Amino acid sequence: MTSMDQRVQRLEDRDAIHQLFVDYGRYLDSGDLDGYAGLFAADGEVMLGPVGRARGRAEIRALMGRVLDGRVGNAYHIISSPAVELDGDRATAQVMWTVIGRDAAGAPQLRSVGRHLDELVREDGAWRIARRRGHVDLPTTMPNPGPVSE
Repeated sequence: MTSMDQRVQRLEDRDAIHQLFVDYGRYLDSGDLDGYAGLFAADGEVMLGPVGRARGRAEIRALMGRVLDGRVGNAYHIISSPAVELDGDRATAQVMWTVIGRDAAGAPQLRSVGRHLDELVREDGAWRIARRRGHVDLPTTMPNPGPVSE
């Protein structure tokens, strides 16, 4: 039987991890590259198929700066269906994402749907992404890169 303190900690951890996913989309869509990079562990890694791969906050920030150059405000991420498995100060998760953009007339257009497979770590008291592997499941405007190789 778990104690009340353990149960509360588990709920707080899940809430913090869910907020991490929300902040990921918010920072990405607003072009807040410092906020975005700060969601990753100091030696965090992101592997996003044809978009690129980076390790460490400086590289992650630079990668996303190249990706977003001149494109902030053109697409919006809907982050959903987080499935989180906690294990002390580590966790694994899968989260779904949907990218909505604008067509030539400015109307909403589905761009792609996919998922992130994450390894998470509590670092300096906060949950961070240690490793994020991106998968595109339903591309609409780009070829399907399939799973990202390690």
